[in-house]
Amino acid sequence: MATDSTGTATAGSVTRADLADAVHREIGLSRTESAQLVEQVLDRIGEALVSGGNVKISSFGGFVLRSKGLRVGRNPKTGVEVPIEPRTVLTFRPSQLLREAINK
Repeated sequence: MATDSTGTATAGSVTRADLADAVHREIGLSRTESAQLVEQVLDRIGEALVSGGNVKISSFGGFVLRSKGLRVGRNPKTGVEVPIEPRTVLTFRPSQLLREAINK
């Protein structure tokens, strides 16, 4: 959830700029250092996933790579069967704490 200029939660997506601004406010790093820190964290997560690893963030959740095998799909309009190639998909599984917070 994004925040407005007063730090109050608002609806919408959280952007890199929102994260950097939160680091700036909460920790007191400069805006440039905050943005660099956010970029480094996101880069590290991306690198781990690209190299085939999973990412677990305590009290938040985990990003898990899953392999899907070859399967047959069907065009819903025409009914024609088409093969769907094997692929790797990224899923997110929230922690129990995050699930409970969302469902409050």
